[in-house]
Amino acid sequence: MTQQGSDRIEILQGTLDMLILRTLLFGPYHGHAIAKHIQRTSDEVLQVEHGSLYPALHRLERKGWIASEWERAKDRNREFKY
Repeated sequence: MTQQGSDRIEILQGTLDMLILRTLLFGPYHGHAIAKHIQRTSDEVLQVEHGSLYPALHRLERKGWIASEWERAKDRNREFKY
């Protein structure tokens, strides 16, 4: 990969990281809710695909910038990672 291509990927990842961190300022969310919040607050302009979102969440967790835990949803018999 060229230096220019590598720089572009880093900029895109950094932008997504910033959007995720900005969303989490409002409290804990699971991945789907983070993607929906970004979509809603950008007037439907930005749509974060799960194939980009979850690697970004794992990357932020590895860096120690976010923490997560599993919780059971109040209205469902299912666990979500917040």
